[in-house]
Amino acid sequence: MARRPGSFISVAQPVRSFWSRFAFALLLAGSFTLMLLGKADVLLVERFRTGVADLVAPVLEVLSRPAASVADTVAAMRRLRDLRVENERLRVDNGRLERWQHVARRLEAENKALRALNNFVAEPGTSFVTARVIADAGGAFVRSAMISAGADHGVRRGLAAVTGEGLVGGVVDVGQRHARVLLITDLNSQIPVIVERTRDPAVLAGDNTRLPRLVYLPQNAQVLAGDRIVTSGHGGVFPPGLPIGVVTSIVESTIKITPYVDWNRLEYVRLVDYGLVGVVKPASGTPPFSLMGQDRAGRGSALRPDPQ
Repeated sequence: MARRPGSFISVAQPVRSFWSRFAFALLLAGSFTLMLLGKADVLLVERFRTGVADLVAPVLEVLSRPAASVADTVAAMRRLRDLRVENERLRVDNGRLERWQHVARRLEAENKALRALNNFVAEPGTSFVTARVIADAGGAFVRSAMISAGADHGVRRGLAAVTGEGLVGGVVDVGQRHARVLLITDLNSQIPVIVERTRDPAVLAGDNTRLPRLVYLPQNAQVLAGDRIVTSGHGGVFPPGLPIGVVTSIVESTIKITPYVDWNRLEYVRLVDYGLVGVVKPASGTPPFSLMGQDRAGRGSALRPDPQ
């Protein structure tokens, strides 16, 4: 057993010496032999090459998978980074667009409301102020609206509040920078009107609902559903011909009117000065209507009697 390593070395040493001396010559001779075989039998060489390729292909495939996986991972990380940057940019753009959309919608609604006011054509010699509705007192016993114009803007009691659709009501209380409009649906509102088709006089009386009533009609009046109701001008409160609404319900002696004004979308009103004296003088100390026309020497009108 002790002699085997020495005997193996004694055998391998001549082989190693022979290979180191004649390796180049042997490789050259092998290459020359393969060239001769390739020239002699091309089909045999092609089969050999194909066989070697078939044997090596699975090995190359297995070796190439880690490299492809690493390349795919790097590409995925780059795409994720780009997506994260793009996502942040889109978030910023989306926030900016949402703010602009909010502004655009608000301006669109305001433009639509103001365009509706243009449907109202003022009579010659009249002047008006446009105001925004800032509060709606829609309680059980009052129907009024607060507007963003007051004595500083030339508003006084008794002015007619209208929209492009029709009459809203009249100014009953005035502050320095605000005023209160009594709506035609309020229980205290009673406006002289006529049926446009038959010219029958009546009084439009509010009852704190969205549908005011016609009262004090002549006994022979022939009112039909669909008849237009307009102001008559009696009493000097409002001028004649202001549209109010149409008859929509006739039940026994109760005639209901649907106003042209959409109370749910009441945003802007025009306070119109028709220069009417009215039946009641304004309260003492009421400022003159200087911005909408010349001073009327304190003359004015109201929808209901002055408590004084």
